[in-house]
Amino acid sequence: MKKFKVTVNGKSYEVEVEELGGTPAYAAPPIHTAPVAVSPAPKPLTVKPSPVPASVETATDKKEEPEPKKTVEKAVPEQKPVSTEPANAKPAEGSETISCPMPGTILSVNVKEGDTVKKRDVLFILEAMKMENEIMAPRDGRVTKVGVEKGASVNTGDLLAIIE
Repeated sequence: MKKFKVTVNGKSYEVEVEELGGTPAYAAPPIHTAPVAVSPAPKPLTVKPSPVPASVETATDKKEEPEPKKTVEKAVPEQKPVSTEPANAKPAEGSETISCPMPGTILSVNVKEGDTVKKRDVLFILEAMKMENEIMAPRDGRVTKVGVEKGASVNTGDLLAIIE
């Protein structure tokens, strides 16, 4: 048994520790070193500047023209126009305005002006947040106006259609 004095938070304790034998789990493996041959430091090199002939142009004398910037053309998807009529515009008496519930892109337009629709018919497919959302008819009626085209980018509240 070995006795140790341990201080914790300013309070001293006398501790007895018993060695059980065997190799302790925390023991580090022995370190073996191999002899290393050290060579003497090399002599410093001395460089003598040579005179530059008058006909030689140095890199600092050259004035290079900057290379013209290369332009990279990227394909930008064509955006279809969205109706400029606000969704909160007063529709005709007995008509109902269908406005966009969230920002996205119109993937398909399943109706055209003059079509008759029934409640829950899918009028548009709207891609928003990497999901396809079906925009359905809120009631039976006839489509009097379609405010968007396939591929159009729309924002919340944009006019999609009017049903009377």
